[in-house]
Amino acid sequence: MLPVPLAVIILGRDVLLSISAFYYRWISLPPPKTFVRYWDFSIPSAEVKPTQISKYNTFLQLLLMGTTTISPILPFETGLILQSLQWVVGGTTIWSGLSYVFSKDAVRILSDKPPKTPS
Repeated sequence: MLPVPLAVIILGRDVLLSISAFYYRWISLPPPKTFVRYWDFSIPSAEVKPTQISKYNTFLQLLLMGTTTISPILPFETGLILQSLQWVVGGTTIWSGLSYVFSKDAVRILSDKPPKTPS
């Protein structure tokens, strides 16, 4: 069973990332900003690149879910392994969320203007 605080950390990070995606879509959408244009994904406005720690975190979360699922049928005690993995996943989930906040390369606002060439 997954501890409730860990589930809150994992789901909370995902909810906050989703809210920020909606925000970045809105602020980067070229005018006129309408409901129909907001949901028209043929109009690119922002690009999100997953951070390296986020990729590791996804792997660790999947490993935790798989291990938790099969642990009742394993012929040995998995309590310490699961608890250790839960702590690692909690830490990497927080680290991953913060990496999106503090990384300058995680989100890039796209523009229709061609890049400036040096003179």
